[in-house]
Amino acid sequence: MPPRIISLLPAATEIVCALGLEKQLVGRSHECDFPASVRQLPVCSEANIPDNLSSADIDKKVKELLYDALSIYTVNRETIRELAPDIVITQAQCEVCAVSLEDVEEALKDYLDKQAQIISLQPESLEDIFSNIKEVAEALDVAATGERLIEDLQERVDIVRHKLKYIDTKPTVACIEWLEPLMVSGNWVPELVTIAGGISILAEPGKHSPFVQWLDIQQADPDIILVMPCGFSIERTMKEMHLLLQLPGFADLKAVKNNRLYIVDGNQYFNRPGPRIVDSIEILAEIINPKQFIFGYEGDGWIRFGV
Repeated sequence: MPPRIISLLPAATEIVCALGLEKQLVGRSHECDFPASVRQLPVCSEANIPDNLSSADIDKKVKELLYDALSIYTVNRETIRELAPDIVITQAQCEVCAVSLEDVEEALKDYLDKQAQIISLQPESLEDIFSNIKEVAEALDVAATGERLIEDLQERVDIVRHKLKYIDTKPTVACIEWLEPLMVSGNWVPELVTIAGGISILAEPGKHSPFVQWLDIQQADPDIILVMPCGFSIERTMKEMHLLLQLPGFADLKAVKNNRLYIVDGNQYFNRPGPRIVDSIEILAEIINPKQFIFGYEGDGWIRFGV
């Protein structure tokens, strides 16, 4: 019998499906929504944060929960028990972004009628993401399929690298991951910017996303600003763009004056360390080097925001 899989991480769900094993998925997290067909699966988690809060209120609620040593997510133990998984995939990357390893271990401790294997992913770089794909493929006994998937993804990355090999001009890029308080994107995002021909500012590759002061962005005065709040769609981000527009001196920034302010879909692309992280590189390449690349993501993956 093929293993029954529950994925409590959107990126892991995408990995399982990209490996051709969607039929073995029996449950998902409340955030797993790609491919669309997985939305019919039983939901095995829920957020302990109300919907439609502002960025500032979300940040406040998260800090309150963590301060009280409470989880941001609830794992639905009864649902998982009924689904009787052989494998549960989660993450140890960020206690804010998705259901954590600790939450899963606590929820399943001495609770299932059989021993389930827990796979916990913790990527911090593009190489880590590819390694996670390999790890999941091997655990699901489709190692060869995983190798082919990684080769295909790496080939797309290499196409971008090769086309930019002789491009000397590299604009500075600020990737804003949260609007209030301000945070810039770390982990794999600075590396993706570099591959796409830019110079990431205010965050280090492989390090967690740092909070920054508005003055830091003003002084850096980037050539390009990308707004990609974690978990936000383009439409959701549009509702909070006023938080940036009202900052003193925002209109005087180089990126704003040169019409190089963009909103990207952080939720579907940049915040998900799965196969579509290569889509994220292609989105960045389109934005940073529009004369060299037209992949067709504009309107869906990103838009230009006029001030």
